[in-house]
Amino acid sequence: MAPSAHQDAAKDAISNLVTKIGQQNNVGVVLFESGATTISYLSPDKEKTVNAISSIEQGQGATAIGDGLALGIDMASSIPDKKGIIILLSDGVHNSGLITPEEAIDYAKINNVQIHTIGLGSVEPVYLRDDIYGEPQYAQLDEDTLVLIAQETGGKYYKSLDEQTLNEIFFTLSSNLEYEMEYSTIRDWFIAASIGLLLIDVYVIYGRYRIVV
Repeated sequence: MAPSAHQDAAKDAISNLVTKIGQQNNVGVVLFESGATTISYLSPDKEKTVNAISSIEQGQGATAIGDGLALGIDMASSIPDKKGIIILLSDGVHNSGLITPEEAIDYAKINNVQIHTIGLGSVEPVYLRDDIYGEPQYAQLDEDTLVLIAQETGGKYYKSLDEQTLNEIFFTLSSNLEYEMEYSTIRDWFIAASIGLLLIDVYVIYGRYRIVV
């Protein structure tokens, strides 16, 4: 499968997750490479979010996980009395930005934001491309960082190496979120009603492509 086809398949999986999130829930999207940018602010308008996903292009190489999480936390905690949830897709390799993943974890705890993490890629180095000096660049999944982020914020870590498992993970996440809202008290239902969706650069076993919304 060509790189563009892989990227389209990943974007389709993310779009499917967005459409499964209830209309009463808000979804927003943050992109980060060397810094962090809000691509789609929190809104119940899922069509707008899906349209943003479709505009995703291939990434450049930097991954500012801490900066992206900090911006996502600000977004997810911006609506009073609603619990913020972030779904983080990443290779887990933090190599850019001003904020470390550890600092972002502390910030999430202060703001009561839960982070689920999804590791995409291979534990073995995967060739990406040569840099401007002709040196080969490799991607490698750093599960320790993703596990730490999830555990410290009350979320769960998932691992995916292909489009099929990514779709299965998204189905599990959407089902769990709907279950929490259906069987919680009225107060808890409102607390669980705000979902911040954080999508970032992703390493997959066939190479690196941006899955940014």
